[in-house]
Order: sequence, then structure tokens, then C-alpha cells
Amino acid sequence: MKYGIGLGLAAALTASVVSAEAVKPTAVVFEDGAIASSLSGTPGDAANGAILMNKGSGNCIACHSVEALSDLPFHGEVGPPLDGAADRWSEAELRGIVADAKMMFDGTVMPSFYKTTGFTRLGDAYTGKAHGDGEVQPLLTAQEIEDVVAFLVTLKFE
Repeated sequence: MKYGIGLGLAAALTASVVSAEAVKPTAVVFEDGAIASSLSGTPGDAANGAILMNKGSGNCIACHSVEALSDLPFHGEVGPPLDGAADRWSEAELRGIVADAKMMFDGTVMPSFYKTTGFTRLGDAYTGKAHGDGEVQPLLTAQEIEDVVAFLVTLKFE
């Protein structure tokens, strides 16, 4: 009987996690540049966050150096090194910085990874053409933001 109850509880918890709804980019609440709560409603995956640091729409190491990813080539020097990021910023601050760094650092050149409105000049991905019809998608999904944040909170000075 305990086994059946345990499975039922596990299924209920899994269903609640799966049904978690992401906060839309236009509904994000910033407090002094930070975002207190998860954007996806589910924990981030640090391993996937590390992948996003180098690939796809994330590509954080194009501008930042990260010693934990030293096996990857071409770390940038435009932004600050991310080593010790978890010692410098809280999880909420890191979430805010990744989602839209301009909310914390006025004038930064860091892209807004979870923004869909308010652009000065919007292009169509990397084609060099103006954005066409249709809804603008953020560079990273809510879950990808959480994954990158999960990786960043592992970056502590030793």
C-alpha cells in the first residue's frame, strides 16, 4: 500500500512540475534588476546551461571568459569574466542579468535574452534583414534562462 501511495505522490508531483507555466517575457517583474522567482517554474539544468553558454542563442562565451569552460575555444573579453559569478550576484540577480541585463546595468551592450518588445531596431535572426511579420520570440526560452542561471550559480571562487 505504501508503494502505491508513493507512486501516486510521485506522479502528482511530476504532473505539477510538467504543468508549470512559463512567465511570458512581457510579464516578467524586475526588482532592482533582479527576478526573484523562476521564469519556467522548474529548476534549471546546469549541464544544459553549460552547453547554452557556448552554443545557440546563448553563446555567452563569445563575450565572457569562463574558466570552467576552458576546454572550449574563443572566450570573449567584452564582458566581465564569469568566474565567481555566484559569489558576486545572487540567483535572482543572475536571472535578471541573463533575462535583460539592461534592467540592472544601464547602457550595457549585453543582449536581452528574454525580451520581445521595446527594441530600437529589430532584425530577422542573423540574416541582416528587418524582422518580418509575426510575433517576436526571445533569444532564450524561460527554461533556457533557468538552465544558464543554474550553471552560473555553480561558478564560485575556490
